[in-house]
Amino acid sequence: MSFNKWKKTVDEGDTIMISLGKQSIMTILVESSKTLQTKFGAFPHKEFIGQKFGTKIFSKNRKGWVFLLHPSPELWTVSLPHRTQILYSTDISLIVMELELKPGSIVVESGTGSGSLSHAILRSIKPSGHLYTFDFHLQRVDKAREEFMQHGLENFVTCKCADACADGFSLEDKADAVFLDLPSPWDAIPHAIKTMKKSGGRLCSFSPCIEQVQRTCDVLRQFRFCEIKTVECLVRALNVKTIPVPEANLGSLDFSNIDDEKPTDSKRLKQNEEEIQSQLPHIPQFASTKEPYIEDNQIASTDESRIKVARCANVTGVNSLGMVTKLTAKSKSRHCNVLTCKGNKEMPGHTGFLTFASLYPS
Repeated sequence: MSFNKWKKTVDEGDTIMISLGKQSIMTILVESSKTLQTKFGAFPHKEFIGQKFGTKIFSKNRKGWVFLLHPSPELWTVSLPHRTQILYSTDISLIVMELELKPGSIVVESGTGSGSLSHAILRSIKPSGHLYTFDFHLQRVDKAREEFMQHGLENFVTCKCADACADGFSLEDKADAVFLDLPSPWDAIPHAIKTMKKSGGRLCSFSPCIEQVQRTCDVLRQFRFCEIKTVECLVRALNVKTIPVPEANLGSLDFSNIDDEKPTDSKRLKQNEEEIQSQLPHIPQFASTKEPYIEDNQIASTDESRIKVARCANVTGVNSLGMVTKLTAKSKSRHCNVLTCKGNKEMPGHTGFLTFASLYPS
């Protein structure tokens, strides 16, 4: 029942998430008679019951531990058993926003697949909304229906086995939004119009190939859909690096005596430290120590106390040219250290294109 509402402790029959380390999550159904076997040791389920979510649980041999995590659609996405290829949180977040889902929305989804998107939709439309999800594969429908019951979501979702492209959805004037994840979504668009409310709604189609997108957009225009747009979500990691950049030479200044006037690296480093200390007047210096102390009357209610403040090795700030630099870091002669963000040369692979469209009242 943990997916239906938030709870503090684990009960018998709950579906919970187990964190086994960085980016390693698994889902289990708590049964007091079973034991979870992992590389960190054995964990009897009965030790989970009554524990608060977020608790660290040690194995029987005390050589390893796991964390008990409360279920969420995001954790379910990274831990569910794959029956088909699934949508991940990057695409799911955009789908939920663009379909304008909210509590009370009626949504039609085809196909169900492994139920990754379904759980995120249900969280957005509860408690007064409803999801109608369709898949042509009977075994996948039965397994999805079983999972929804285990998660306590059976009152908010209806699973049906049907070929949406050939048979439609058997619903009329019902849906606020329709999501299509099909090989030929253009065949399901006429059926989607019938199931959408006469007041209009939003439609989203997920396709891995641009040729599918082109044909889908052509059919959407034929059936008077508006605001058609296609989006591709890619994740790009940025790395913060420090690079030396030559100081600007404006050309109009006389640099004949620059070698005599320009401070050395050690002098510049000392000047930067003096500037930093001048910006922190509340930290008094003491001759008996090399490190500064601070007095805090609010913390020390009875006796005067001094809190040791560690010097920062590399302090970030803005130089006279407006660039973000490391003020106290050594730099090359006539260069300054500039902080930059640079993307990785390799990017994660393509997942698919999301096509969104609006249907207005006729």
